[in-house]
Amino acid sequence: MKRRPCFLVIDREFAGSISTRKLLIETAKFNVITAYSGTEAIETVERFPAVNGVVLDASLGDMECDDLIKALKVIAPDVPTISIEGGSRTCADADYNVPSFDPAKLLEVLRGLQPKESDVIDRRDEELNRKAEAEAE
Repeated sequence: MKRRPCFLVIDREFAGSISTRKLLIETAKFNVITAYSGTEAIETVERFPAVNGVVLDASLGDMECDDLIKALKVIAPDVPTISIEGGSRTCADADYNVPSFDPAKLLEVLRGLQPKESDVIDRRDEELNRKAEAEAE
């Protein structure tokens, strides 16, 4: 059985809070590793270079997003980066830029990075839903 896609989410929220972005990605049945700063993200990718993508806010607090992406690409050059635009801020070095108010677009990009795995997840969900409906009848 294949493993589910895993994305690193760099979230500006503090560690005890619930991240809307993380919740959205987990609801789509993807695994999520969370970092709370650019520095922590670099350390995380050094430990887990096989993540399927990195989702970051264009307005990070501790470093510029383009500097972070350059550092991440040194460690894992093939890992796609998805920047969530913050107001007028975009991240020129990101592979994808997604508006902060468009969660459907974020999921579309993530699913596009792992289409086969996303299809497997969808088929399994449909199978479980059919089974639950049949048991409810």
